[in-house]
Order: sequence, then structure tokens, then C-alpha cells
Amino acid sequence: METQNLVERVLAGEPRAVARAISVVEDGARGASELMKAVFPHTGRGLVVGITGSPGAGKSSLVDKLAGLYRARGERVGIVAVDPSSPFSGGAILGDRIRMQALGLDPGVFIRSMATRGNLGGLARATVDAVAILDAAGYGKVVVETVGVGQDEVEIVKTADVSVVVLVPGMGDDIQAIKAGIMEIGDVFVINKADRDGVLRTEKELEALLSLAERPDGWSPPIVKTVATENKGLEELAVAVESYREFQRGSAGAHTRRGAVARWRILELLRERLLARALEADSARDRLETLALEVAEKRRDPYSAVEELLAASDRRS
Repeated sequence: METQNLVERVLAGEPRAVARAISVVEDGARGASELMKAVFPHTGRGLVVGITGSPGAGKSSLVDKLAGLYRARGERVGIVAVDPSSPFSGGAILGDRIRMQALGLDPGVFIRSMATRGNLGGLARATVDAVAILDAAGYGKVVVETVGVGQDEVEIVKTADVSVVVLVPGMGDDIQAIKAGIMEIGDVFVINKADRDGVLRTEKELEALLSLAERPDGWSPPIVKTVATENKGLEELAVAVESYREFQRGSAGAHTRRGAVARWRILELLRERLLARALEADSARDRLETLALEVAEKRRDPYSAVEELLAASDRRS
């Protein structure tokens, strides 16, 4: 009954209910599955924009200004900032509203920081659920900003309708990162801080790389130059994002992409459930600590440790 009440309040767009629902799925609390089952049929209406790129590229400023642009158009905006997490506490290091104080006061904007919780791709499984909750709550634009960790950020594509890769002039590492795999997920490329020297060289290098790779869906990713702190190029970025959305609607590849995302979500949930099942007994958690110590002291290898935990789980079931 409590879950049903929470779902109704989420669908009515109540910010406090949205915050509560995200906490439920992030913590894996009782009722999380029922909550997401009820929310899921109401998703698919909003546009999810993923913002990724190297540290120092100005992603936060870009998210801040892009959200401001959408708000000026009268749209409700949800922002999920996936922050670096402590491997010990698992909590988000950066606060929700430190970087976006003005937006945080706007009732039409919902901002949430989430910890990566050790996921290599920089995205917690819970982030996908948080995006779905914001979508169901009527936020027409949901912007996901990921922690800048390079190639592993390909995970952003699994939550976003449109993936935006942010670069800055004069950082050769950015181009190297693209060569390593980020280029494959970029639907729109942004050269931020375009008032710096070297912007033309960065643009030419990017154009050359893009010309070498033909996407399966036939889309040619646009390159947009911005100076986020001065609100320059934001309209062009919004147009580029919408143009890819329109392209998707008429593309057979869009269905394939949605299928791949759905498959990933099922597998992530399956991994999580299987892990929880393997460790559900108190004795299993105690045995895990014992095995970890044995592996650390080189008295046992991690593979046989896993086999022992799996065998114990099979016996319980």
C-alpha cells in the first residue's frame, strides 16, 4: 500500500516523492522491485541526454547552462550527476547543489548526485532506475552527467537517448580517449571552452577521426563549439540533440539500440539478484570475509573461493 501511494505521488510529479523513490532503488530497499514495476509502463516520454567526457572539460557548466535553456522553454528538467565514489563508504563525494546552486532553487529542476558504487563504467545500475523515475514523473528532459574516467564511460550509452561527448581545445588526451572507444558512443560532439587557442586544430582532428568511422545507423555526429560559461553555442547544442532524436524516430537502428539497452538492464538486474542470493545467508557473508583474508594472504586463489560460495548457494537452494 505504501509503495502504491509513493508511485501515485511520483506520477503526479511530486519532488519529495521522486527523491524518496530514487533513494529506495539506490539503497535496494524493500519494495524497490515493485516500485520499478509500477513506474516502468509510464516511462519513454522524456528525452534522456547523456553528457560525458574527460575531467576538466566543463561538463558541469554545460549541464547547468543546457538545463537553464530547457527551463527557459518551460520544460521540467531532471539532472542526475554520477559522481566519483569512495570505495570504502560507497557514497557520493560531491554534493547535489554545490555546482548548480541557482538551478537547485528552481522548483522545475530536480538534481540528484549518485555514487558510481564501484561500477567501472561510471554508472550505477540504480542510475538507470533514477532516470526512469524522473521520466515517469514528467521531467521532459533528463540530463545524466558522468564522472570523467575515459574509455569506461561507454556505459552512458546504456541510459541515454542521445550521448554528448565533451572535449576542450589543447588536450591531446581527449582525442586519444576517443580513439580508445568513446567515439563509438558519441551522437553529438561538443568542443567546450571554444574561446581557447587550438579549437580549430581539435575540430579538424575530430572531423578526421569521424570520417574514418561509419556508424551502423548512418548518422554523422555533428560537432558543436560552445563556451558554456558565456552561454555561447547552447542553442546549437540543443538543436543538435533534437536532430539526433528526430533521426532516431525514422531509423531502424533505433529499435536495435533500445533492444541492446533492454538486454543490458536485464543482465545487470540478473547479476545483482544472483549476487544477493549467493550472499543472503549470514554464514555466506562470514565465509566471504574468511575467503577474502585467505586470498589476500595467498593461501587460496579467488577462483576457487568463488566456486565455494556458489556451491554453498546451490546447496541452500
